[in-house]
Amino acid sequence: MPREQGAVFTENGEGAARVSTSAVSSAGPISGSAVPRKEGERSEWSECPNPESREEALRLWTVLARSYQTVSRTVSERVAEYGVTLPQFEILEALHRRGPRSLGQLADELLVTGGNITYVMDRLEDRDLVFRQRCPEDRRVVKARLTSEGRELIASVLPRHSAFVLDQLGHLDSGERRELGRLLRKLKRSSAEAVERSG
Repeated sequence: MPREQGAVFTENGEGAARVSTSAVSSAGPISGSAVPRKEGERSEWSECPNPESREEALRLWTVLARSYQTVSRTVSERVAEYGVTLPQFEILEALHRRGPRSLGQLADELLVTGGNITYVMDRLEDRDLVFRQRCPEDRRVVKARLTSEGRELIASVLPRHSAFVLDQLGHLDSGERRELGRLLRKLKRSSAEAVERSG
């Protein structure tokens, strides 16, 4: 079945979202050992002027990855109580919040491949929660829409789901939640720019 290797969003029959654990499998601190490379090959790692910054970055990655794993596992278990998987819920929620979306838009917004979206949409259509419709203005574009059953389901679970997510953030006050959101968006931009530079 289609899946995005190493992606946040996967549909594996149980709806579990995954993140690579290769960098966080050890309970102890991560060492700064470099991956062996060919003679003369430049290392971005070695170009970092401050060894303490390198270790700090790795520790931060460990915290981020472990936090994601914990929250994602907890949310996946709660979403299963609604009768859907986490990827299915994310599509239903996106369509509820933003209205009809093309499959390409959903893929971009949820950071997954078209194959992922197609697979999950197939499962949702099987349950009459969504349907696909060609855009009258451009027949090449296919948009996903909620059925009446899909609207009813997501509308009925969103209030308690929102309360559940807020409870998961209980140790953060309102200002800290806003600041965390700002920092994570900044991290996302930084990561995207780094990928562009390396490409």
